[in-house]
Amino acid sequence: MPGGKLALSVLDHASIVEGSDPGQALRDARELAQNLERWGYTRFWLSEHHNMRAIASAATSVALGFIAEGTSTIRVGSGGVMLPNHSPLVIAEQFGTLESLYPGRVDLGLGRAPGTDPRTMRALRRDQSASATFPQDVQELQGFLEPASPGQPVRAVPGEGTRIPLWILGSSLFGAQLAAHLGLPYAFASHFAPQALYDALAAYRENFSPSEQSSKPYVMAGINVFIAPTDEEAQRLFTSMQQAFLGTLRNARGLLPPPVDPKSLDTLWRPGEKQQLDMMLRYSFVGSPQTVKPKIDRFVADTGVDELMISSMIFDKKARMYSYEALADLYDLESPKGE
Repeated sequence: MPGGKLALSVLDHASIVEGSDPGQALRDARELAQNLERWGYTRFWLSEHHNMRAIASAATSVALGFIAEGTSTIRVGSGGVMLPNHSPLVIAEQFGTLESLYPGRVDLGLGRAPGTDPRTMRALRRDQSASATFPQDVQELQGFLEPASPGQPVRAVPGEGTRIPLWILGSSLFGAQLAAHLGLPYAFASHFAPQALYDALAAYRENFSPSEQSSKPYVMAGINVFIAPTDEEAQRLFTSMQQAFLGTLRNARGLLPPPVDPKSLDTLWRPGEKQQLDMMLRYSFVGSPQTVKPKIDRFVADTGVDELMISSMIFDKKARMYSYEALADLYDLESPKGE
């Protein structure tokens, strides 16, 4: 924890809510990032997903340029770039461009999942076996971000010499072990795939090898946070995410829906769905500030994480802003330059 305090960051999807469109979703994401910067959050990351109607951040590096241009101090990055969808050289060039324009503010989180369905994978021209070379691709990308060697035949311009901080993202022991082997910080996707959280953190910490980028293990964990003035209102806001994930389970993805009366969800479940959804969203902290704070504190104490990556799929923009500002107040985040 930097300075002995818990660092808070945000993973956003530039969610397209019902009645909106991708342009507005991206503008809302930039407005959110501007407020997060003012409230003292450490970083703002966007996710790479394809062929999903509710997510406007598919062209992740392009969207991050829009976010970075509208902010000045908060770190911006990918949570993450699905590296098997791309060549390491292209990602080095894209993020090297961002780092050249916004120096010292860019993170590059890397994952090996497709971030989409098999048909879309084919449309991306992704090889089905591409994830098998993920460790080698990470190292190739890392090499392109180092200063070029004399006579190096292929160079990333922009990119070479930027040494953009890399993160390994994952939800299994594979990512944890790779991050430990390469000496990179590790972000665990406990906000939607929590099953292996404790085993992965243990494997990462026990096997960590110091590197030029990181001298010791550094762990970030994803959680979902929905804060409102009352527990009842927070539970209502949470139903947007529950409905969205239910659509994912049923392969019927749509735009982010408005919240509903939580009791009305009881009529929607098919056998086993509620249990599966509850397991996926286990680390969702929902309620008033007084309700949420001790639960998050317990999670931090149990996991020993250095940083939390917050996801809040809240339909209403004002309610979304309230939730993030309330969380910042709970943890006494400091605005940049004392603002």
